[in-house]
Amino acid sequence: MYKILVVDDEPDNLQLVKRTLRRQYDIVTANNADEAIEYLKNDSSVEMVISDHRMPGKSGVELLHHCFEHYPNIIRMLITAYSEVPILVDAINTGKIHKYIKKPWTPEELLLTVDKAFETSNLSRENVKLINDFKDLFTGTISAISDALDEKDKYTCGRSKRVCEYAIEIAKEMNLTDMELSKIEVASLLHDIGMIGVPEYILHKTDKLTDEEYLTIKNHVEYSLKILGSIKQLDAVVNIIKCHHERYDGSGYPYGMRGEEIPIGARIIALADTFDALISSRAYRNSKTIDEALEIIKAQAGKQLDYNVVQAFLRIVNKFDFDNIEVEE
Repeated sequence: MYKILVVDDEPDNLQLVKRTLRRQYDIVTANNADEAIEYLKNDSSVEMVISDHRMPGKSGVELLHHCFEHYPNIIRMLITAYSEVPILVDAINTGKIHKYIKKPWTPEELLLTVDKAFETSNLSRENVKLINDFKDLFTGTISAISDALDEKDKYTCGRSKRVCEYAIEIAKEMNLTDMELSKIEVASLLHDIGMIGVPEYILHKTDKLTDEEYLTIKNHVEYSLKILGSIKQLDAVVNIIKCHHERYDGSGYPYGMRGEEIPIGARIIALADTFDALISSRAYRNSKTIDEALEIIKAQAGKQLDYNVVQAFLRIVNKFDFDNIEVEE
């Protein structure tokens, strides 16, 4: 059972809250803010503090602000008879409360509010855990696989990490969540992992590819799914990887998706991948200059590439040190 510390200077109020919540939660009480602060010093198992607003000595807002500073993972709720906007704004900004409960409240309302607060908090913690799992995966297996891909072809050496760098900065510029950033980080490192299944003579060919050879290149997306599809933790990442050759206007492959049907991570990686390909030498052509590559990118906004992704990239392109990019000549 989650432990909840209830703080109120009125004994009847404490007992009412305790009776309402005790069947589902472990309830402890304090008669004022100082008593609550002392209790928290000695018990690290408290998951939530519910405090009355107006109390002698420190107010409920001051108590919850103390909780935020010293125990930021504790859920903070305020019970108040006051609904004036300035008071609530102060409670939110100073006490960093998750929720406020207005007096008079009903037992059903209080129980539902507490249940929802824990549900939301647990979801947030799960997201943090997923983010950390992705980072752990990245530092080990993912990095090793990416390095193995780079070793296969001298013309793509370092390419995965460059595409990752561009993609992450674009995603940050577009204010994507930490979870999305983690997915994009891993997906960009592994977006071309299926190239391991493409024969080297095709990768190194300087002449025009035959239709059959081009189909083999396109099938690298399917190879990626076969390689990564059995790793459950990468389900969300695979969904990005399988779409990174889709085009915003619907002319891409393998599914012919268009517009926002394409996951945002795939649209970002598509731009990062295209840009890096343009400024890198290949067996069959020389690299473009940065300015030439940017003009091509601009021309493809709303066509091959998502217009909003292009605009985000153009806003941050000066962040990159292209002089130190090592690409094979």
